[in-house]
Amino acid sequence: MLLDEFDIHDVIEAPKLERRDILKMGLAGMLGAIVPLAPVKSANAMYAERRVTFRHQHTGESFSGVYRVGNKYMPAAFERLNYVLRDFRTDDVFPMDPRVLDIISILQEKTGTDKPFEILSGYRSPKTNAMLRGASTGVARNSFHMYGQAIDVRMPGYNTRKLFSLARSMRAGGVGFYPRSDFVHVDTGKIRSW
Repeated sequence: MLLDEFDIHDVIEAPKLERRDILKMGLAGMLGAIVPLAPVKSANAMYAERRVTFRHQHTGESFSGVYRVGNKYMPAAFERLNYVLRDFRTDDVFPMDPRVLDIISILQEKTGTDKPFEILSGYRSPKTNAMLRGASTGVARNSFHMYGQAIDVRMPGYNTRKLFSLARSMRAGGVGFYPRSDFVHVDTGKIRSW
């Protein structure tokens, strides 16, 4: 897909943020909405597309496609991404940090396969996070999920420990490995792993 096929209103350059948006997204999320994780480094790559493919384990809904062209995020794609990655327990939709999509897109590329991710959790409302925290010791009180800055994934048919190692090698944010539940957590926080 070439950029000239798009209307200028189909791309995002730098979103207009209001105070409540900053509070919702957190400072890291705001920066992610402005600065892509993997910026385009050459003029030749100005039209490079970034894509991602996944299916939500709990809803069966999926996304497969381009969400970014060069350094510009696609609003229509994010409308769908935000919906699929919503809190499926409450149906609350929240804007996902574009950098977390960059992380899983690059991670998907690094696997060397075209297999889709299985999403276990994207956005999590404070109500859902509190409920999960009451049922498990592995849920953070101030989880990055509540700010649209985290996604829990696995890739059926792909070794989850290897997926964790690939994600950790990216040094792009937080990465957690949950072998008993067989998933990897990625977020746009500081670089750390567990």
